[in-house]
Amino acid sequence: MNEALRPSSRRAAKNPAVAHHGKLRRRSIGRTLGKVVGIGLSVALVSGGAVAAYAAWDLASTVKPTVSLGNEDVLEGVPDVGAMPGGVNLLLVGSDSREGQGDGFGDPDEETAVLNDVTMLMHISEDHSHVEVISFPRDMFVDVPACTDPEDPAGEPLYEQYGVKINSVLDYGGLGCVVKTVEQLTGVTIPFAGTVQFLGVAAMSEAVGGVEVCIAEPIEDEHTDLYLPAGMRELKGLEALQFLRTRHGVGDGSDLGRISNQQVFMSALARKLQSGGTLSDPVALYSIAKAALANMELSDSLANPTTMVSIAKAMKDIDLSKIAFIQYPTGTTDGGVIPSDSAEIVNLALQSDTPVVFDPTADEASFASAGDPTAVPAEGEAAAEEPAAEEPAAETPATPAPTTEALPTDVTGQTAAETRCSAGRTLEDQ
Repeated sequence: MNEALRPSSRRAAKNPAVAHHGKLRRRSIGRTLGKVVGIGLSVALVSGGAVAAYAAWDLASTVKPTVSLGNEDVLEGVPDVGAMPGGVNLLLVGSDSREGQGDGFGDPDEETAVLNDVTMLMHISEDHSHVEVISFPRDMFVDVPACTDPEDPAGEPLYEQYGVKINSVLDYGGLGCVVKTVEQLTGVTIPFAGTVQFLGVAAMSEAVGGVEVCIAEPIEDEHTDLYLPAGMRELKGLEALQFLRTRHGVGDGSDLGRISNQQVFMSALARKLQSGGTLSDPVALYSIAKAALANMELSDSLANPTTMVSIAKAMKDIDLSKIAFIQYPTGTTDGGVIPSDSAEIVNLALQSDTPVVFDPTADEASFASAGDPTAVPAEGEAAAEEPAAEEPAAETPATPAPTTEALPTDVTGQTAAETRCSAGRTLEDQ
C-alpha cells in the first residue's frame, strides 16, 4: 500500500491518549501573509528618531510568547539593519481553536480541536524579485517526521506518523511539528513561522482598513452566517473573517474552493498595500504591526522587530505580477487528497528559487475563482502581458535573468496583479 495512505498511528513517547497541543494562537489571514506582519514593522523605516525607537520598543512588548522551531541557526550572521539578505521561507498557520475567541465561533468546551485549517508557505526569492505563496489543502494526506513534544521539549520526541491529514499536525505536535512536516514535504528549510486565530484575522483586516473584493455570484453560507450580494464589496473585521472561512458558500463547497476564495482576498490585499500608500503611511503601518503582533504567536526567529523590518524591506518593491498564489497540486483519494506528480515541480521550483508562471490553459475546475471581465488591469499586470522592449546591451553584460518554471495545467492559482472574483454559491446550489 502507498505509504502516504497507510492508516494513522498515534505513536508518542507519552500516553497516546494525551492530546499534544502546541499552545498556539491566532488564525487565518496568515495569508495577509508575513506580508502583513513584515510590512507592518517597516514603520521603523518611515518613522524618525525617537518615534522609531518608541515604535520598536512598543511593538516588541506586544509580542506573545514565542515558539522555538529548532532550526534558527540558519539565520546566524543575518544583519539587524537593511533588507533580509537572501531568500526567506515563512510558514503561516490558521488555527481553528475556539479557546479565548468568545461565543461567536462555537462552544470552546465542545469544539476543542486545534486544527491547522490554513497552512501557507511564503517564499521570498534570493534576489527579492519574486514571491510564491503555497496553500496546502487541509485534507491532504502527509507523512509527519518525529517532532519535539511542545509540552515536554526536553523529553522524548513524538514519533513519526504516516498518511495523516495535514490539518491534524498542529494538534499533534504544535507549530514546530507543522514546520517540520512542510519542510519534509517541500524540501526547503523554514526558519520563520506564526499562527493566528479567528479574532486575530478580524483585527488585522480592520488594521489594513478593509479589502475590496469582487464577487461574481452571491455568497450564501449559513455555516459562517455570511450573505454577500454579487459585485464589489469592502470586507473587514468579522465579515472579512467569514469570507476567508467560508467553504459551503463558494465554488464547489470544498476546501479547494475556499483556498481559491482566499487567493482572491490575498491578491486584493497585496494590490491595496502597494497602491494605497500604506507603505509610506507610518500611522497605517504601525496599526497593522500592532494588530499582527498582538494577535499572533510567532516563532522565536520572527518576534524580533528588526528581523521583521528586514523581511518587510525584502518584499516591499516586488512587482505584483511576480507574486504568485499557488494551490499545492493534489489528486483525490479515499477520504481526502494526496500530492499529485506536479507537486514535485512546485517543490523543485522552491528549492531552486525559480520564479513560476501559470499555464494560461490550466484546468479551471468547479472550485476556481472567476475572472472579472470589467476589471481594470492592476499595476504590473499590463506589463506582464506585453513585455517592454529590451534595453540596448550595456558595456558590461548584465546577469542573465533566472529561468522561469512553467507550471503544469493541473497547478492552479493567480498572481497579485490579476483581479479575479469569488465564485459565489447560493443555498439552492448547496
